[in-house]
Amino acid sequence: MRLQQFILGELEVNSYLLWDEETLEAACFDPGGPPQEILVEIEEKKLRLKYILLTHGHYDHIGGVNELKAKTGAPVAVHAADAGMVTNPNLNLSVLLARPIVVKPDQLLADGDVVCLGAQMLKIYHTPGHTPGGICIALSGLLFSGDTLFAGSVGRTDLPGGDQAALEQSLRRLVQFPGETQVFPGHGAKTTIGREKQFNPFLK
Repeated sequence: MRLQQFILGELEVNSYLLWDEETLEAACFDPGGPPQEILVEIEEKKLRLKYILLTHGHYDHIGGVNELKAKTGAPVAVHAADAGMVTNPNLNLSVLLARPIVVKPDQLLADGDVVCLGAQMLKIYHTPGHTPGGICIALSGLLFSGDTLFAGSVGRTDLPGGDQAALEQSLRRLVQFPGETQVFPGHGAKTTIGREKQFNPFLK
């Protein structure tokens, strides 16, 4: 399994391209801005984009979805609880940019769903709090945490749909992962579960 990170959009979202080296099946997580770099990587590696997976529905994580889908034909998947957010510029906050974004999901995800790339299985964990339909995506020692968990911090809950109690419950779930699990967040540097359990003040 190979992984490439891209930093896209005004809010510097970490967008990830993950692919199986044998089948060249790929998934893109949170294409948050113009996806030209992602498209170049897909073309150079001769990848087949099988999924566009959204960890949640805020505008900074969906800004490049429509263009990426148009160029690749890949279906868009988001948790059912954020389906209304990606289709509503007021809820995904893109109305604040004066360039509203509307994304129509092709697949609605639920906790425990599994997405396959070749022989690799990506498991969906529903981790609400930052948004009602926030998810994390896990596979073989890696955790893509969206805006639920950051290096040294956690997702904010003061935006529409935020829920502090739900976030705390989600974090309790994430700290059950092995300490060596590598965490790739929606913003900022990567980390590990062990490092966050030791140093993140929100996990004390």
